[in-house]
Amino acid sequence: MKKIPMRKCIGCGDQKPKRELIRVVKNKDGEIFLDLTGKANGRGTYICKDRKCFDLAIKKNAFNRALECKIDDSIFEALKERLEESE
Repeated sequence: MKKIPMRKCIGCGDQKPKRELIRVVKNKDGEIFLDLTGKANGRGTYICKDRKCFDLAIKKNAFNRALECKIDDSIFEALKERLEESE
């Protein structure tokens, strides 16, 4: 039996299988983007594929803490658009 990797959503705090979540990555250059493959290099954090979790994570400043930087609102808008596309 193969072990399923579990990750925690920064919005709702639920533990879910890694494949059910979307990874948000900050690379060495400071770029922040959605990693739909889950294999991009850089510091990453996970969020559910749900708009409510995304909004809750923004409200709690969870992205800023998890990625250890101040994130501009324009980046949040771009991430929100990409999240809606992937649903």
